[in-house]
Amino acid sequence: MKIAIIGPGAIGILFGLNLIKAKEEVVFLDNNTKRAGRLKKDGIKIDGISGAHRSSINITTDPKEIGVSDLVVVCVKSYDTEDAIKHAMPLLGDRTRVLTLQNGAGNVQILEDAVGDNKVIGGITSQGANVKEWGHVVHAGRGDTIIGMTNKKVLGPIRDVARILNKAGFQTKVSKDINSIMWSKLIINVGINALTALTRLNNGRLLDFDGTKDVMRRAVSEAVKVAKRKRVRLTYDDPIQKVELVCKATSKNISSMLQDVLRKKKTEIEFINGAIVRQGANYGIPTPVNSLLTNLVKTIETSYDKQVV
Repeated sequence: MKIAIIGPGAIGILFGLNLIKAKEEVVFLDNNTKRAGRLKKDGIKIDGISGAHRSSINITTDPKEIGVSDLVVVCVKSYDTEDAIKHAMPLLGDRTRVLTLQNGAGNVQILEDAVGDNKVIGGITSQGANVKEWGHVVHAGRGDTIIGMTNKKVLGPIRDVARILNKAGFQTKVSKDINSIMWSKLIINVGINALTALTRLNNGRLLDFDGTKDVMRRAVSEAVKVAKRKRVRLTYDDPIQKVELVCKATSKNISSMLQDVLRKKKTEIEFINGAIVRQGANYGIPTPVNSLLTNLVKTIETSYDKQVV
């Protein structure tokens, strides 16, 4: 299968290198000319829980050099999704499928609006990965990858994608209700990501302090109210307990939002806690904690050059 991966970040490299090892034809599409040049010269590498691996890669900033692909995997930050898929149009043919493995709410809708709902496969992954430097990723945690289409159909192409991901070492399942799966992950991110970005704590340490535990529970409770109003059926019975279990299971992980803040980069706050605020407003559901978390993280983003430390 010819696979194009948009975005050589943590998840993109983790999946890409393992797909290369599984003998798939993999090409990376980057929007950063300098990074693409370095990765083309030096290759990519992974270390951590899955051992040390490295590989040369095929990477370009020009989608026309790649051409039509069987599968396009979108691994960019949520705020770049719309621009990324517009840039990637030369990758798309009649039988191409587009898989998102991104955080946050709204990515599937953006992709469906751009290419049609019959081409888009929604997905979540619980694989943990951190970027150490360009092209170097630390594999920090394992977990399921779940994919599916919002029309709830289970088609042959989806099963093919699941088979290939499993062959590459990622335990992958197909769901008929991917919307519920993605919302279930969103609520976990609502409880963890912003708090880690603000406190600069690893996931597990959020449970060490009464203050962070209280804010976490309030943020999650607001998100659950929104999900219930949307008639989303979550994959767990006790959302707060689930978030705490994820904190423990990924105790040493540095969340993607904390990684962004440490590198003074834009975060995905608008697609996580911010998404709860917007959808809460649509339904008349107050979301004061998520609003506060969103505003504080956005303040950090816009004040990087003004911070004392």
